[in-house]
Amino acid sequence: MATVDSVSVFAEGTLEEQIQELVDYATRSSPEDERATALQSFRDIIKLKEPVENDQERRRNALNFVLDRTGGLGDGSEQEIEGYFNLLFSHLLTLWPTNSPEVRHHVSSLLGVLASSPSEHPSVRYRVLSNLFNTTPRNSALRLPIYTALLQLAAVNGELETLRLSRKDVEQWLQEWDISREERSQFLKAIVDAFIQSGQPETAYHYTLSYVPSLPSPSPEGQSAAIDAIALALRLPSLFDFDPLFKLDAVVSAQDHELFSLLQVFLNSGLPEFRSWLESHPAVLEKYGLDQAQLERKIRLLSFASLGFAHVGHDLLYSEVASVLQIELSQVEKWAIDVIRTGLLSGKLSQTTQSLRIYRSSARTFEREQWEALEKRLVAWKAGLASVLEVVTSAQKRGNGSAVSEVVQQVTQAGESVQVDAA
Repeated sequence: MATVDSVSVFAEGTLEEQIQELVDYATRSSPEDERATALQSFRDIIKLKEPVENDQERRRNALNFVLDRTGGLGDGSEQEIEGYFNLLFSHLLTLWPTNSPEVRHHVSSLLGVLASSPSEHPSVRYRVLSNLFNTTPRNSALRLPIYTALLQLAAVNGELETLRLSRKDVEQWLQEWDISREERSQFLKAIVDAFIQSGQPETAYHYTLSYVPSLPSPSPEGQSAAIDAIALALRLPSLFDFDPLFKLDAVVSAQDHELFSLLQVFLNSGLPEFRSWLESHPAVLEKYGLDQAQLERKIRLLSFASLGFAHVGHDLLYSEVASVLQIELSQVEKWAIDVIRTGLLSGKLSQTTQSLRIYRSSARTFEREQWEALEKRLVAWKAGLASVLEVVTSAQKRGNGSAVSEVVQQVTQAGESVQVDAA
């Protein structure tokens, strides 16, 4: 959804004619006697000789008259519905200051109207809410409830992708909106809940990494959110990078919690430590909706990646993989294909030598040990390049073109020795 600072709504006719048009639409589906009474009440408001445009109080009374009778989308086409709400919001934001209690009250009421029966005319609801969002100033606190209503509407209809929401947009809005820290947290929580509701836990997790730091880490809310984030990360079958969680103060503050110790296993340890943890915490997996088979698969793949990290540029024997993963030798190739598919590692299998040539591998975390390993590979790479330079210089002196293949081979081997990344 494109957003701009302000979008003007243009309407034809005098102010009185525009409000009369709103009244006619709002009372269209009422019984004839009720409609006649309503129209007479409206005429009583504007019947003075002085034009209503010149009387701020009468203008507000006239608009309040319409607002009080807006309990649904009305009996009209989608074009009429959209036009009605656009005009209604335009007058509302003109007659009162944007952040006044009156505007907040009326906007909240109208958002409730637009959120009810979301399966009816969903496209026009999206357009009206989007128009309202874009009509309000970029720093207005009104943008928070407006977009929250839009978010909930999309989540209920399973259409979050229509919003094209991005973390960049969210971060920008939270910087612009004149809202409290608590409201920022509530908005981030609404986004997390919307993606969970829509069956997109991976996206929800990425917003969770923004939601948890928005809460005071020592608070009960912060601790609860941290534990939920750990559980969500462990549940996701394709998530292998747990390091960002350890950078959150609220997660670190939960170090005495049973899930924190499990998270440490996935960051630093292997299958034996995981099984030992299970013996000490037999009921925790069920409590947090965690699947043991899925967790064992993840810890094996992470252990495979750690093993590969230590063998970048070299051959890793099947027997060593089988020992670390606690699997049969015949299953090594299956697990090798699996870990390559996840992107944790890349390499080439050799059935002849019963080994896996490691080209690149991910590190679960990048601390002192990983930096030292990288330093050693860079030193080796530097030495390799020096050797390549000697070969090139020698070939130039001899005028020997056949030395090119030898140079290429050495460059390739030197490059393989430093291809590492974080999980």
